[in-house]
Amino acid sequence: MPQINRLRNDFGIAQLVMVADRGMIAQKTINTLREQQGVGWITALKSGAIRALIGKGQLQLDLFDERNLFEFTHPDYPGERLVACRNRQLAALRAHKREDLLQATEKNLAKVLAMVQAGRLRGQDKIGLRVGKVVNQNKVAKHFTLEIQDQAFTFTRKAESIAGEAALDGLYVIRTSVPSSAMDSADCVRHYKSLAQVERAFRTFKSVDLRIRPIYHRLADRVRAHIFLCMLAYYVEWHMREAWRELLFADAEQAAKATRDPVAPAQRSVSAQRKARTRKLDDGTPAHSFATLMDELSMIVRNTCRAPQSAYDAAIFHITTQPNSKQRCAIELIRQITL
Repeated sequence: MPQINRLRNDFGIAQLVMVADRGMIAQKTINTLREQQGVGWITALKSGAIRALIGKGQLQLDLFDERNLFEFTHPDYPGERLVACRNRQLAALRAHKREDLLQATEKNLAKVLAMVQAGRLRGQDKIGLRVGKVVNQNKVAKHFTLEIQDQAFTFTRKAESIAGEAALDGLYVIRTSVPSSAMDSADCVRHYKSLAQVERAFRTFKSVDLRIRPIYHRLADRVRAHIFLCMLAYYVEWHMREAWRELLFADAEQAAKATRDPVAPAQRSVSAQRKARTRKLDDGTPAHSFATLMDELSMIVRNTCRAPQSAYDAAIFHITTQPNSKQRCAIELIRQITL
């Protein structure tokens, strides 16, 4: 990919790690990335590949009895690291959701069965059409055995199919080419989960903050310069958001995320929940979003003054608005940023 080399050269990036958008990188793209020096990637295995690992005995589910994360390798993925994770809360949630869908489908299938038994619905094609609408509504057709005749209809759950899907509840496998010397297993999972921040960055580029489009340039170098300036602007904004965590609705305690369990779902701290509920900081002043805090700071202006009835080229002087306490705090936090 020549675009990757150009990106690394333009931004001076020695090691570039790509996190898959929407969680997956196609194998064709992975083969191309392997040819690039200094480019790593993090993605996840699809459910079919995870089932294959379990079937071959390479991924043993009983290893999750005492831990929720472990790393292993497999010959089908040479030169790569696989990190298996099991989120028990997510597993319970998916099991509950699947049972609700199964029960709802059974309830609707029972209505179809009553219609067939009462003689109001006859014909294999008509019964099949009605049953198809029911089982496809909740996407659980694979979990039912259906027997349709001209004047009869029965249905039962596929216990083996349901158990096989339940075995994968809350289970996902991270796949990466980044060496362990650069990123341990826990950091691989954290970076994979940081995809939400990547998506937020794209929204920042496209929406009200930076508005990278429309691009009125036509020459390639000018387009790259435009993108480069937008990247720099977002880099500055990211540092400002991090410095202003205590003034914004952001969770200030999440800054210590390197010590948090990478598999367990993130929990907002008590102080962040209180800040979101009361919309105030601990000192009683209003909490801000990034946009409202910028509006607050925009009230600081520098006025250029000249004495009335004086010559046009007379001496001028400047008066800067004195910042209030919130503005002074924001400015001091900005001054503490170190790169």
